[in-house]
Amino acid sequence: MKLDDRSNTVLDELINNPSTNSKDLEKKYGLTRRQLGYTMDKINQWLLENKLPVIERTRKGHFIIDQSVFTGFSGKQKPVMQDISIVSEKQRMYMIVMMMLSQNELSLNHFTSELKVSKNTILADLKRAQRLAEQFGLAIRYSRRAGYLIEGKEFHVRRLLTYVVGKMLEMPSGDELLLRLAEIKKTEISKLHHRIELVEQKLNLKFTDEKMTIMPYILVLVLRRINKGHAMTSFHIDYETLSDTKEYAAAEEILYDVKEIPAEERLFITLHFLTMNVHSSELLTDHAAPKLKQAVNDMLRLFEKKAIIFFQDREQLLHKLLLHVRPAYYRIKYQLTELNDQHDLVSKEYMELHHLVQQSTQPLEDFIGEKIPENETAYLTMLIGGWLTRQGDSIQEKTKAVVVCPKGVSVSRLMFSELRELFPEFIFLDSLSVREFKNYQLDYDIVFSPVLLDTDKKFFQASSFLSKAEKHVLRRQVMLEMFGYLPTEIDMDELMAIIEKEAVIKDDSKLRDDLYRYIHRDETASIKKKEDITRTLTLKDLITPDTITLKNSVASWEEAIQAASEPLIASGAIQPEYVDAMIHQYDKDPYIVIGPNFAIPHAAPDEGVNEVSMSLLRLKEGVDFTEDYSINIIVVIAAEDKQKHLKALMQLMKLAGDEADRQAIIQHDTKEDIFEIIKSYS
Repeated sequence: MKLDDRSNTVLDELINNPSTNSKDLEKKYGLTRRQLGYTMDKINQWLLENKLPVIERTRKGHFIIDQSVFTGFSGKQKPVMQDISIVSEKQRMYMIVMMMLSQNELSLNHFTSELKVSKNTILADLKRAQRLAEQFGLAIRYSRRAGYLIEGKEFHVRRLLTYVVGKMLEMPSGDELLLRLAEIKKTEISKLHHRIELVEQKLNLKFTDEKMTIMPYILVLVLRRINKGHAMTSFHIDYETLSDTKEYAAAEEILYDVKEIPAEERLFITLHFLTMNVHSSELLTDHAAPKLKQAVNDMLRLFEKKAIIFFQDREQLLHKLLLHVRPAYYRIKYQLTELNDQHDLVSKEYMELHHLVQQSTQPLEDFIGEKIPENETAYLTMLIGGWLTRQGDSIQEKTKAVVVCPKGVSVSRLMFSELRELFPEFIFLDSLSVREFKNYQLDYDIVFSPVLLDTDKKFFQASSFLSKAEKHVLRRQVMLEMFGYLPTEIDMDELMAIIEKEAVIKDDSKLRDDLYRYIHRDETASIKKKEDITRTLTLKDLITPDTITLKNSVASWEEAIQAASEPLIASGAIQPEYVDAMIHQYDKDPYIVIGPNFAIPHAAPDEGVNEVSMSLLRLKEGVDFTEDYSINIIVVIAAEDKQKHLKALMQLMKLAGDEADRQAIIQHDTKEDIFEIIKSYS
């Protein structure tokens, strides 16, 4: 990021005169308390991006500046000042679009005269403007009578208008330029700015300086478009959804002297107030707030689980996030998110943190009903990253691991889940295929895989399915090599003997189990997970006599999958398209073979799974699977999510590894006999 003039001036003042205080700065540079606070936020964000400690303020308004900030400016880059004399191609494009949005009958001569460039340059700029308009679902058209204009749905025109106003105000002297191009009087802006400040008081919140600057221009231009007949004829938000909000009342107050504004326009302006970022707020009280707060809280807990971190001052962080997420909720829900035209929204230092934040946003996405855009998650990452820095935590300092498994999605997830439970002190970033691993961009410290890999990081070979003894050996090996010590082992028999001396034990077996679970608990498990309930599904719960099919032979692998799937289609557990997806997948995923004569075809949950389920097909004569395998036992797996089927899958892996039971299943002639074997693994 680049610092604006004000932020750069204040930072220079603090570096050269660190004993100054807030009141001195406000008086010297004519700043309000809010403006100084916003400026300090920008400075601290710039410092974080340049790996320097943030500047803190005491309650009395003095500044605490780390020594490294002073030394960081000797031989290190200074904040980059924007060159006012140069207008870039992008900035010319924004100026051209603004002229088309606010003026009529524009020709090439109008553009060349205003921008002081040749016609060929303007034609190239118009092509760029056309590409920008297309991203908003709009088109630029030229006619001799009307000149250059932008065509499309008015809702999308307003989105483009909002975007371009923001971009122009970021330009050097952008406010003066915008006033001239859009033919706006300063008095119009001042009048609306004052009205919005009154609205702030009524809503008990403070909008960010950026939004306070932008909103008057947007209101002026929107009202002009309404007067010119460009009002929206329909709106995809129910009146009741927004009309009972404080923002709607505020919009009514701002527009009290503007006549004949349709209800759709009042809702649109209300929506813009709802999407404005706020700097502070006493209370968030609209109808969405309680559920939104719960969704953000669930997101934080999921992040804590993945990042092995516990947030301090949790309620403060939750409130800070809600100030951003509430307007983001309306932006995302009603397609008013800003265009993401930045390729480096998150600095390299925050890449792993950003990845974990993205993996944790599911509760928020479920509540909003839309995927969270990159620019919104980037801002969440910066907020969470700043909070972690404040409390002295860092993702970079923690051990990060990846799991590389070539054996298909279900086996990979199982291995990932098992290793995460075995090493609760590590951050597990991803489960990857070998091809994905070769192009993986995030930073990590450890690689776990059942196959040998070419890597310069710590590598530990582990089987796809770990027995209890293998887990014990692997944990000792990893901890010794990584940290130089062996984890403490607790002898359960000795522990039970000590307890028996001092207490009366009602249920020896239950106490032993409870102690074992406590000693081997995941210290970071702060989430009450749904999967704690669903993990009780065992192999016999999913493979029953009703889902077992017996055949002597089939003509092809495709026919085998169809036959194996019939019980699940009949019960409604899967859709017919799931069968097609499995057949389509097979030549791309040869690792569904998990043992001699044993295969587990499957596809993605969103390709036709209605509920978690399994079915088994037994063939007396094997069917060819590629050129390498003959398969007699086919278990179709339909996974609803990443967790519910894992326990059953673990039991299935054990079965696949037992030669005697595999052969018994192949030879048995009744479903009941096969089910007895299934039950023995449950």
